[in-house]
Amino acid sequence: MHQLIISAAAEGDVNPLVPNGWEMLVVFVGFAILFFIVVKYVVPMFEKTFAERAEAIEGGIAKAEKAQAEASAALEEYKQQLTDARTEANRIREEARAEGAQILADLKEKAAAESARITAQAHAQIESERQAAVVSLRSEVGTLATTLAGRIVGESLDDDARAARVVDRFLADLESQNAGAAK
Repeated sequence: MHQLIISAAAEGDVNPLVPNGWEMLVVFVGFAILFFIVVKYVVPMFEKTFAERAEAIEGGIAKAEKAQAEASAALEEYKQQLTDARTEANRIREEARAEGAQILADLKEKAAAESARITAQAHAQIESERQAAVVSLRSEVGTLATTLAGRIVGESLDDDARAARVVDRFLADLESQNAGAAK
């Protein structure tokens, strides 16, 4: 094959390795026209599309960052409101406990006062009834003692002064006997 290339070169003096000048000129002009068309029309469209996409991506990123910042701010505000609400709930709960304790103390105090009043009133009533019973018993015992003494002595003790002395002496003896028995 090597000999074939050398023999063809010797026949036409044409070197197959060296391109033809006119062909090079036509290829160069075609390349220049194609290069001009690509630079003038195709590259600006690519750059425009690239710029639009870059702008859309940057806008999307900016929107996402803005939305993220708004979400973070809303989250912080929510957390603050939640903290405030918990603090307020704790304060209200403590106030309610304190108020309940105060109400309970007031009710206990009122109940104790009412109990003391009722007890005092009952003691007073019991003392009053005891005094009335003592007076009634003295009167009855006096009448019975006078009647009995009159029957024993054989004379009437209708004289009030004498009857009163007899009754008083009888009751004093009775009380002293009760006091001695109680010891």
